[in-house]
Amino acid sequence: MIEAAAWGFLASSSLIIGGVLALMLHPSRRVVGLVMAFGSGVLISAVAYELVGEASATADLGRAVAGGLFAGCAVFFVGSSMIDRLGGGSRKDPDGAQAGGVALAIVLGIVLDGIPESMVIGLGLLTGEGVSVAVLSAVFISNLPEAIAATSGLAAAGWKRSRIYGLWVLVAAVSGLASLAGFAFFDGASSNTIGFVLAFAGGAILTMLAETMMPEAFEQSGRLVGICTTLGFALAFAISTLE
Repeated sequence: MIEAAAWGFLASSSLIIGGVLALMLHPSRRVVGLVMAFGSGVLISAVAYELVGEASATADLGRAVAGGLFAGCAVFFVGSSMIDRLGGGSRKDPDGAQAGGVALAIVLGIVLDGIPESMVIGLGLLTGEGVSVAVLSAVFISNLPEAIAATSGLAAAGWKRSRIYGLWVLVAAVSGLASLAGFAFFDGASSNTIGFVLAFAGGAILTMLAETMMPEAFEQSGRLVGICTTLGFALAFAISTLE
């Protein structure tokens, strides 16, 4: 169980790294957008091969996979809509916080984005196959631009560095707990339940990509995001194939 939490925290530690990079190097919006596009490609590959594909291979019933996929989509959509109303809709925009975004809503949005990914890490330990390098890479890389964008916005809104660093440590810890929950709650669960949860995470992540990550990447960096997204997908696919 501790191993599951540790892997979840490790995958989300890029939030802390992203915060440090934003405050020390002040990367441009274009750079953040390109990294976000690369992370999107990595996540698309993880959804296709490590989540929905694995769910289909694990579950005995196809409706468990389909149900999980659309349930994840619906839950994320509802949660994201609520967070948007609170002011967290621009959590991946470096100007989001000073443009009217509410800090708490931004944090809640980032937690919402990260929980499905983290739970999958814990589930990977349950299947006996260990932690997937592709999933771990996808979570780690996708968190970087999110943390950079949100940190830039929070700093512009007047947050102190110590408070921002503390925030990312807290969110990474929550992600570690989500990974632990994925391991503890579904220990001994049936193959259909595991398949449902994997597909649920896939649906939530895919909806997140379409709603926030990919549109924000294109807005910040333009047409080059297509190339970076493809590169991210290719790298994650290669890692998945080698595994």
